[in-house]
Amino acid sequence: MKDFRGKIGVLTGAGTGIGRALARQLVREGCHMAICDIHETNLKETSALCLADNPHNAAVTSFVCDVTDEPRVMQFLDHVRHEHKTDHINLLINNAGINGGGSFVESTRDEWERTFNISWSGVYLMTRTFLPLLLKSTEGHLVNMSSANALRAVLGGHVPHTAYSAAKFAVRGFSEALIHDFRFNAPHLGVSVVMPGAVSTEILSNSARVLGHNVPKEWTAEEIRATRARWKIAGRTDADQLSDSEVRAAGEKEVEDFRRVGLSAEQAAQMILEGVRNKTWRILLGKDTESLDALVRASPERAYDPDFVDRWRAAYDKLTSTGAT
Repeated sequence: MKDFRGKIGVLTGAGTGIGRALARQLVREGCHMAICDIHETNLKETSALCLADNPHNAAVTSFVCDVTDEPRVMQFLDHVRHEHKTDHINLLINNAGINGGGSFVESTRDEWERTFNISWSGVYLMTRTFLPLLLKSTEGHLVNMSSANALRAVLGGHVPHTAYSAAKFAVRGFSEALIHDFRFNAPHLGVSVVMPGAVSTEILSNSARVLGHNVPKEWTAEEIRATRARWKIAGRTDADQLSDSEVRAAGEKEVEDFRRVGLSAEQAAQMILEGVRNKTWRILLGKDTESLDALVRASPERAYDPDFVDRWRAAYDKLTSTGAT
């Protein structure tokens, strides 16, 4: 699919971040888009931005949808058929996902399962529901958003990330299995699995809203205690000497550092669509993800050793020593 003009695309999680950037870029290229998100206000903003920058007068429709709600997903399918007057689509991008349920030991079951279901079950339900429309196209492509956490199931250095990681490993495995399935049973369809590392998006605040947390999320005494414990595991010797306010400031700096080294949502969207054009089935976003992938592949049995982060930083520095980001 070298050219998106005149094609019909369906995109989940379009309200902010990579989803919004993908929607805007595809519309600019003349792709008719049906977009959905769980947050209506964000979705309306994305729709307005798409329509304001629409040189080919592509059709843009939006639908509020929780991708874990199968009846609602079926209604989204009816919306696409009716509003776009079509029996087929060319592009399905399963982008919706949230963070949460970090610890299988400490997190609540409700939060764990909500995170897992949005990040994995939503991908399955959307693909199962919209596959008949992809099959009716003359050419089509499925894009599933996985994560660097499907390479190593830990957030950053030593932070437990079980629900999200389990979901993203499932997305990765599902996508890779479909490559072979489509080759035999739907050879006109392609598959790409995307593994972003650090990308500057609103996933943390959006996830907090879905899970019912404060937005912006406040630092509780328990979170400060957990941050100290995480730093101790990572070998930070001053964890107990810092005041609560210093721990909070350092934690917020970690988030800012994550944003600083990462890609913008627009850069991520460009790389994803370029991958689709080139029929790339495995799209790694960012030098951080590339270095992580190489390090895990080289020595998988050491991926969870305490010194992994130091080795990862060294590999990242080596990969970016030429000035590339």
